[in-house]
Amino acid sequence: MEGIGGDRAPVASPLPQWGHDTWRMYQYYLDKTTPHTTYRWIGTLVIAAIYCLRVYSVQGFYIVSYGLGIYLLNLLIGFLSPLVDPELEISDWPLLPTKGSDEFKPFIRRLPEFKFWYSMTKAFCIAFVMTFFSLFDVSVFWPILLCYWIVLFVLTMRRQIAHMIKYEYIPLNIGKQKYTGKKASTSGSSLCVD
Repeated sequence: MEGIGGDRAPVASPLPQWGHDTWRMYQYYLDKTTPHTTYRWIGTLVIAAIYCLRVYSVQGFYIVSYGLGIYLLNLLIGFLSPLVDPELEISDWPLLPTKGSDEFKPFIRRLPEFKFWYSMTKAFCIAFVMTFFSLFDVSVFWPILLCYWIVLFVLTMRRQIAHMIKYEYIPLNIGKQKYTGKKASTSGSSLCVD
């Protein structure tokens, strides 16, 4: 006698299973791109160039480009900002050193490089798709939008650079740090070890 629910395992519908498999495959390839920073950014530049060519060729969608520019500016601020702002809060997280005698603590970004790249690439792809729908082609005078975006960019970056100077941090890693050793004193003996 079969009761309510039975002994059979529920059969998964093929559509959700296909969506789950597709997502896992997408995530697998996305994870494989993680160590290839240069190639990822080259791909994003190609996508950005294709988007720019599309906007130039249709002579429209300036409001989409403006929204994209504001979003990219927001991502850039997150990329350049420390995880914990020393100006606003004191926490258990490592803070940036403020004096020469402070212990070195590494710069931890609010938005890591991979998420910055991924969000930027997704934004260009979404904006590119939006250029195929006339609903988003709002008629605007684009030079005003461009001037406003440039002013916004300059003011925001000036504030961010002032914050970097005040708290003495550089959010960019330029190569691997190398230990050079102690410098030889000029008054002492000059031993040369090869």
